[in-house]
Amino acid sequence: MMLKWRLTLLLMICTVLCRAASILIPMDEEQKNHLKAYGITFWTLKSGLEAEWLLNYRGGSFLIKYAQPLENECKIRGVSYEVISDAKVNLILNEVSDPSVNMDLVKLEKAPKIAVYSPKNKLPWDDAVTLVLSYAEIPYDILYDEEVLKGELPKYDWLHLHHEDFTGQFGRFWNAFKNASWYIQDVKLQQETARRNGFKKVSEMKLEVARNIQKFCAGGGFMFAMCSGPETIDIALAADGLDIAESMFDGDGADPSAQSKLNYSKAFAFQNFILDMNPNKYEFSNIDATPTRVVDPTHDFFTLFDFSAKWDIVPTMLTQNHDKVVKGFMGQTTAFKKELIKPEVLIMGETKTANEARYIHGQFGKGQWTFYGGHDPEDYQHAVGDPPTDLSLYPNSPGYRLILNNVLFPAAKKKKQKT
Repeated sequence: MMLKWRLTLLLMICTVLCRAASILIPMDEEQKNHLKAYGITFWTLKSGLEAEWLLNYRGGSFLIKYAQPLENECKIRGVSYEVISDAKVNLILNEVSDPSVNMDLVKLEKAPKIAVYSPKNKLPWDDAVTLVLSYAEIPYDILYDEEVLKGELPKYDWLHLHHEDFTGQFGRFWNAFKNASWYIQDVKLQQETARRNGFKKVSEMKLEVARNIQKFCAGGGFMFAMCSGPETIDIALAADGLDIAESMFDGDGADPSAQSKLNYSKAFAFQNFILDMNPNKYEFSNIDATPTRVVDPTHDFFTLFDFSAKWDIVPTMLTQNHDKVVKGFMGQTTAFKKELIKPEVLIMGETKTANEARYIHGQFGKGQWTFYGGHDPEDYQHAVGDPPTDLSLYPNSPGYRLILNNVLFPAAKKKKQKT
């Protein structure tokens, strides 16, 4: 009888010690839906709970204290998870903290408030960031020129710049689409917005918007941009006070000596670039590698750099993935010529054979920014008028994962970089 009681007590003790203490959301090949896994983590933070990002552990997995609603949410959203005991948690944490392994742990404390800079009118293309935020079920607000000019950016932690032209040349679509109803309507709306806000030209309004975005970043905001956004915001800032738009865009000719007057120090990422002043061309400058790249589409890939998780925390967070080789994809600005990138800018992904950067990061004031080349990670050559990508067909997209790394980045408890 005494032996039976002792066995029962021992079983109870073992049950307590091995209880389900945490939920591990793996981000390696075992994960059924990587994109929605980010949404689960964001949902956790919105619920007032903390999460831990296990950098380089099984593809950058998430560890969260067990809660029944969390487990239910994983089931509802189709996200793979493992219920693990305290003992297993301790083994994982010991492995991650081992000085000999390239892993680390970052606490995610608070869900960032997200804004997407995007036009309110319907245009014949989609934006990869809004697609993936919606698919991952991560909430965001849409802002455009008037909201930025009214000073609403400081309300947010993270800002994405939609496929955009900050130079006021309406995306350089004039030659191909000047008679298209969507183009005519977009020009009309932007001109009306400029006049309503006291600007004579759309280019002047867009420059002021770009300045406000730069101030947001300088004050501690996180800014992310893809496709033409990175190129055109830097051109607009470097051309501050210059007229680089021809008459079909703003009613008068461009300054013929604008190139020699550019101030590259005002730009986030690029220097020594040459403007393309031909209004009939789709290109803004030679920052974009699209016209000169010779890459077979079937062999178009870029490689993510490996960083030290214990020393280079920021780039390690931003490059978390289950695949370090990512399929390439084109855009109005497909990739960035490496020789035009400022030396202090960190290249995180490159197509080495083409000498081009695809994924770069930098600091500005108290804030940080990330630029990503290309338009849609799962549509190689997305054209005007193409239907939006159905992300339910690509739940494990490595290219889209890079976007979501940036979304969670502001939630991380900041560590001082080691020197």
